[in-house]
Amino acid sequence: MLITTKRSTTCTLHTMNHRLLYVSVDMSGQIKLNHWSQATRSCQIIYAQPDDPCNTPAACGPFTVCRGNPNPSCDCMESFSQKSPQDWKVQDRTGGCIRNTPLHCISDKNITSSTDMFQPIAQVTLPYNPQIIAVASTQSECEETCLGSCSCTAYSYNDSKCSVWNGELLSVTRNDGIEYTSKDVIYLRLAAKNFMPSLRKNKRKPNVGVVTAASIIGFGLLMLMLLLLIWRNKFKWCGFLPLYYDNQGSVGGIIAFRYTDLVRATKNFSEKLGGGGFGSVYKGVLSDAKTTVAVKRLDGVRQGEKQFRAEVSSIGLIQHINLVKLVGFCCEGDHRLLVYEHMLNGSLDRHLFKKSNNVDTVVLNWNTRYQISLGIARGLSYLHQSCRECIIHCDIKPESILVDASFVPKVADFGLAAFVGRDFSRILTSFRGTIGYLAPEWLSGVAITPKVDVYGFGMVLLEVISGRRNSSPEISHNTKSSRNSYQHHEYFPVQAIRKLHGGDVKSLVDTQLHGDFDLEEAERVCKVASWCIQDGEFDRPAMSEVVRVLEGLQEIDMPPMPRLLAAIVEQSDAATSMY
Repeated sequence: MLITTKRSTTCTLHTMNHRLLYVSVDMSGQIKLNHWSQATRSCQIIYAQPDDPCNTPAACGPFTVCRGNPNPSCDCMESFSQKSPQDWKVQDRTGGCIRNTPLHCISDKNITSSTDMFQPIAQVTLPYNPQIIAVASTQSECEETCLGSCSCTAYSYNDSKCSVWNGELLSVTRNDGIEYTSKDVIYLRLAAKNFMPSLRKNKRKPNVGVVTAASIIGFGLLMLMLLLLIWRNKFKWCGFLPLYYDNQGSVGGIIAFRYTDLVRATKNFSEKLGGGGFGSVYKGVLSDAKTTVAVKRLDGVRQGEKQFRAEVSSIGLIQHINLVKLVGFCCEGDHRLLVYEHMLNGSLDRHLFKKSNNVDTVVLNWNTRYQISLGIARGLSYLHQSCRECIIHCDIKPESILVDASFVPKVADFGLAAFVGRDFSRILTSFRGTIGYLAPEWLSGVAITPKVDVYGFGMVLLEVISGRRNSSPEISHNTKSSRNSYQHHEYFPVQAIRKLHGGDVKSLVDTQLHGDFDLEEAERVCKVASWCIQDGEFDRPAMSEVVRVLEGLQEIDMPPMPRLLAAIVEQSDAATSMY
């Protein structure tokens, strides 16, 4: 039996087992195989083609957006209404939608003027029959092309390709993340009036309940502000920090400690680990009796505040295996304390420059020194290139490098750090750092770049190789005759580059290693160090390049003698010739 109506065509079939089947074709063109269920006394769909109703061409009619299974859900586009609501009620959407406000477009003697605007519809499939505009190379040109034609109803600019549509827009489907995954955006042309905010025509009389509730809320907010002012006064100067406490005082991954807690953890600051220009570091144990920490107590309200902000703003927001971890802080009254993970082996200088009273330190073997050098390079590379803002440490030296129980290096002491936005390449900042590790540009007063850290790293590398301070004098003896002898002091970086050029790197390596080292690695480290301490910042490598070289993934050329060091060499040679 074949039944045809205005809205569908149905063919009824009787099978051998008296099962009633029928095939229907609805107004959208989707074919469905149905059967009558006596149990539920309803029709059930066995098969449909196409499977997704939105795959049927123009399933929802013009100026609509279709969403698929289980049933096609058709929505009118922005500022459009159903053309025939009666038809939509009986699932006939083929008439689609019509504009609420006509477009304003005047064309006269090849001159077109329009005040229309465009509304973006994101993550949809683009309509049928686009017209490609090859001459439009930018989105603004594509938009102007559409406005230049009164028949143009939409445009799209994706992957540097301009497409426009004239007349009705058909088969626009919303991205559902399953069947449809389009990321395209179509810009729908609308009258300018559609973008004007609607005016409220009816004014309501104030509701007593609403007024009462608003008064109560306002009073509550006022009391909250007073409490915040009291709290802010207690934790003075800490307003710049994102202090969101949980029940254990956790603040975005780090802990905000009370001063009394740290006094108790350090046993009233009784076990001092070390000290510097900004304060002293004490050993402590947290309340869990398991976590050992290093507590830095900053001295001086003004200078301590500056270093406190620098450290929390830098190392407090990032994590890397070669950067020391900030466990927490204390910002209470005038107290400024920083709590770090405890590094069992202390700072690198204790192991490089062994003193007679440091009986607990051991001589670092060559492999440990090489891995320490590589770890420092990775940490600095992360600071320079992988953070949201470029962080310049500004004080790289052995005292700023901590080593854990396995001698994994951790860059520490961020009190002098400077921040450079990714839109900038350098920053003008006050003079800072430590003599012996200062790049030449610090002395010239120009804006600095991450290359000041590269220079300091190069100086540290030379000290890792030699096991001695670069600035300590090397006493040499050279006899010109049996009656005359002399001794002079030679700056170690000068000596290092000289012997590198002469192929005598072996004599630069720490004598405490007794020749037990990899000569190829020693030459590689010496070359990297020599490039890092070049006078010109543009001659120094980036830390990412240093990492690749130390990992053996990139070769490096023989470095020249820096000009400043060359001047020292000339003075040294002149002094030699006088004897």
